[in-house]
Amino acid sequence: MPINKIRPSKRAAGAIAAALVAAATGGWHSIKDTSPTVHPPAVILAKDALISTWEGIVLEAHYDPYAKIYDICFGKTRLNGKPIRKGMKFTREECEDFLETDLFNEYYLPLTKQVPQYVNFPLSVQAAQLSGAYNFGVGGMVLSKAMDAAKAGKWREACEKQTAWNRAGGQVVRGLVLRREMGDAQRIGEAELCVSGI
Repeated sequence: MPINKIRPSKRAAGAIAAALVAAATGGWHSIKDTSPTVHPPAVILAKDALISTWEGIVLEAHYDPYAKIYDICFGKTRLNGKPIRKGMKFTREECEDFLETDLFNEYYLPLTKQVPQYVNFPLSVQAAQLSGAYNFGVGGMVLSKAMDAAKAGKWREACEKQTAWNRAGGQVVRGLVLRREMGDAQRIGEAELCVSGI
């Protein structure tokens, strides 16, 4: 369960509205839109409100001591199936393109295939779970108690159960608590966004 009180916020509600507008402007109209360039609002919301803010951008590969691997851009660990290597560099524009494309192809689509009802979850629940999957893996999300709760239509419980993923190296990490729960002054937390749209 969460460490702190989880509550909806105006900033999260605003982010949800902005993602809906951006998706519609980009050509998205329904879950039947399957073009690889027309991304659903959950992808846009997770990218803009959660992942890009929490992951931060790094234009040259750096070593992540928690995961014990190199990453680049917004926490990208693989490129064309191969691990990111020391010395790799990308522009900000390349990183932003990678993020949205990767979110759609490597996280959103697998979630929809493994959990068909995922596309019917509230947008905020989809985005929070997409952000979680990006951070701790699609398999972890699919098998999580948060996903079990969502599949049962227990939206608030799903939002709160995802906060359990707040450890690295077996220790609770303050940054992960903030990311999973209510964020900080500059960034929306996953649970904060999640409950703001249910």
